[in-house]
Amino acid sequence: MQLRRLGKTGLMVSEIGFGGEWLERHDEAESIRTVRHAGECGINLIDCWMPDPKSRDIIGKAIADRREHWIVQGHIGSTWQNGQYVRTRDMQFVKPAFEDLLQRIGGGYIDLGMIHYVDSMEDWNHCMNSEYIQYVHELHRQGLIRHIGLSTHNPIIASLAAQTDFIEMILFSINPAFDMKPASEDLNTMFASYDQHLSGIDADRAALYHLCEERDIGITVMKGFFGGALFDPARSPFGVAFTPVQLIHYALTRPAVASILCGYDTTEQVDQAVAYEHATDDEKDYASVIASAPLHSYLGQCTYCGHCKPCPAGIDIAMVNKFYDLAIQQTSVPESVRSHYAALTHKASECLHCRGCESRCPFQVSISDRMFKTAGLFGE
Repeated sequence: MQLRRLGKTGLMVSEIGFGGEWLERHDEAESIRTVRHAGECGINLIDCWMPDPKSRDIIGKAIADRREHWIVQGHIGSTWQNGQYVRTRDMQFVKPAFEDLLQRIGGGYIDLGMIHYVDSMEDWNHCMNSEYIQYVHELHRQGLIRHIGLSTHNPIIASLAAQTDFIEMILFSINPAFDMKPASEDLNTMFASYDQHLSGIDADRAALYHLCEERDIGITVMKGFFGGALFDPARSPFGVAFTPVQLIHYALTRPAVASILCGYDTTEQVDQAVAYEHATDDEKDYASVIASAPLHSYLGQCTYCGHCKPCPAGIDIAMVNKFYDLAIQQTSVPESVRSHYAALTHKASECLHCRGCESRCPFQVSISDRMFKTAGLFGE
């Protein structure tokens, strides 16, 4: 299992993670086996947004004998009231719900204390100016949460979080369909209607990924499979089906992404996701699927898919394109971007302008021109 650095937290997380929301649907012993099997496969990141006692007990029991192996995303503001999940900032519910999470998960701490599910500006403003955020900071000071994160489906809220001086990572919804849609304060209505003329990554989402990369804010991914809709051409907004491996690869090629959290019902599903680690480039190829989709495309945009390889000059073209996209977001190249670019073994100025990469690009990106512009931006 490949590990990736989760931004400024410094934590090394498995690039395939565990989204735990389906655990409560199964027998406790069966779900404990699933979590432990994931750990044996090298998965070390698990998300627990669920407030119900059964889900929390399953995770706590499953990881008890290897607590230091696991990195837990635990949510603050996800509560259990009268047998129902309720998202709230009301401290009479928030505090006991977090204390319950801490007790059931075990170990005396939560690795990533998540400001739970902020999608609207009204909720953001309330969270940031209330007793709720004071409580989050107090948990951090006490070491009960080791890092502060935030979960959201809204790229505008995520960008605000990335610009704070205390939020270190973000749990964000990423898949090819979501990336084409503008920000919404209501995830449930985002795909109520679908403009079939949309193409390419939404500007707010692209800006978010670049901002997180620049500010070293790690991203973990939820909703990577769009609830399974992207596996079915009849339900897929693209009119074509993707495989789990393709969608995992899509998420992991977004800037700043460290891990994608997949939901599992069985150990077999864990194995299917972990198979990504041994998948071929052809099996990972989401770009050809998008490029041939009847409804949408990313024409002219680099998706960092790697189809351009191999380069005769040895240039990591996808990485150079990431740094180019980061650089042009600012009036001057940020020093952090400049230093990362400088660490590349081969620079854009080494491009032979043979355009072999362009013949392989599914999205008709003018790569040779980008190499020339990148060399200019970085003063080569």
